[in-house]
Amino acid sequence: MIEVRNVNKSFGNFGALRDVSLNVEKGDVVAILGPSGSGKTTLLRCINFLEIADSGTLNFEGEEFDMHSISKKDISRLRRRTAFVFQNYNLFLNKTVLQNVTEGLIIARKMPKEEAERKAVQALEKVGMADRLDSYPIQLSGGQQQRVAIARALATEPEIIYFDEPTSALDPELIGEVLAVMRDLAHEGMTMLVVTHEMNFARNVSNKVVFMENGQVVEAADSESFFAHPKEERTKVFIQTILSGRD
Repeated sequence: MIEVRNVNKSFGNFGALRDVSLNVEKGDVVAILGPSGSGKTTLLRCINFLEIADSGTLNFEGEEFDMHSISKKDISRLRRRTAFVFQNYNLFLNKTVLQNVTEGLIIARKMPKEEAERKAVQALEKVGMADRLDSYPIQLSGGQQQRVAIARALATEPEIIYFDEPTSALDPELIGEVLAVMRDLAHEGMTMLVVTHEMNFARNVSNKVVFMENGQVVEAADSESFFAHPKEERTKVFIQTILSGRD
């Protein structure tokens, strides 16, 4: 479905991504792991063109794009087939839950209001938020706000959803409700590329894991092999450190 090859991105003299490649097949749930500053979020943002890579190629369903010189028209066309869930929700504080989900459908996709609201309600039902249509973000917990953000992504009927550390801004007791929604989506076959620190999610929900450090892919494998038989010594240390609760 998506093949990314030889992506490089620097900020000044800092090499955030160095020759990074990965594959995502339809139905995959790919977890990107790594310590802070390893390039995980930068990679996700480059794949969705929130950052423009210095070099690299993206093949989306057989159509190839130069990630540095891609046109705005092609970026817009690709984004209509994808969705992005941010770690800080990015909801409009002055709009209700329903309006937050319909806004992009009506404004960006020119969808009739009635159809947009129907799709929004369906998406909100899927994440367990259909009873809060008229609530404002300030009236919701962090977990509820993130579930609204996921509903907003689902309402666009994307082929793949990119998640950028979707639970990192949540209190520990709220993480489970968001991960439960993502687990349900995985079981339904939604293709997802997830930057996360949640090792249980990576181990039990994702089917592939990519481990990054210093802007490079250290190891990539199916989830079972990654956790049971890591090949690289750095991967072994990372897994042992995280699972033992040390940071």
